Amino acid sequence: MVDAVTTTNNATSRINAGAGMLASNFETFLALLTSQLKNQDPLSPVDSNQFTAQLTQMAGVEQQLLTNELLKSLVSAQGGGDLASAANYIGKDATAAWAATKFKDGKADWSYEVASNAASVKLEVLDGSGNVVWSGDAPTKTTGVHEFSWDGDATTGADGQDDQVYTLKVVAKDAAGGAIDAQVLTRGRITGVEMYDGEAYLTVGNSILPLSSVIALEEARTAETTPPAGEAGA
Repeated sequence: MVDAVTTTNNATSRINAGAGMLASNFETFLALLTSQLKNQDPLSPVDSNQFTAQLTQMAGVEQQLLTNELLKSLVSAQGGGDLASAANYIGKDATAAWAATKFKDGKADWSYEVASNAASVKLEVLDGSGNVVWSGDAPTKTTGVHEFSWDGDATTGADGQDDQVYTLKVVAKDAAGGAIDAQVLTRGRITGVEMYDGEAYLTVGNSILPLSSVIALEEARTAETTPPAGEAGA
């Protein structure tokens, strides 16, 4: 990830290059016009129509320089605005359709959702190269969202390594072997925001995921907003 917006930098570079070329042309044009006025034949001065046309061209170059400066300001403001807007999500609890997370402190955590009661739900943990390092039956096969935590013990390949990214895959089937809709989710508190290639990315738990993958947001629960045990629904 990078701190600056790549597309903003590219656009600004193109604007700066164009502005430099126009500025050089403007100075050359001004020098030539001044020289022409100084050295004109007093008996045959520059035609007024031609002189007016040259001044108009010079004014057009100057206007283009001002336009480029305005464009540069707009591009810069747009990049900063995206980051500022995304920063409003910090502190909220997010649910994202995202399957990649880091293995940290001896575990990797995901959620998975099953559209309807399934006869079988198989989970697979894949390493950064796409190799399956663990596979097995999901702990719960009923409709809804469920939690899954991998302790790093591999059924094939190497065990889980701290700070390595792993991906969860879920496959659900009915009694006849037909596919049931299922998806992997990442859920947790948004603790950071950064920009990459023009898109906002959020830090959620041990995952860094694009804002576009978020499917639900809610205010973070605190001790004050969470009802004590036995008082829920009162």
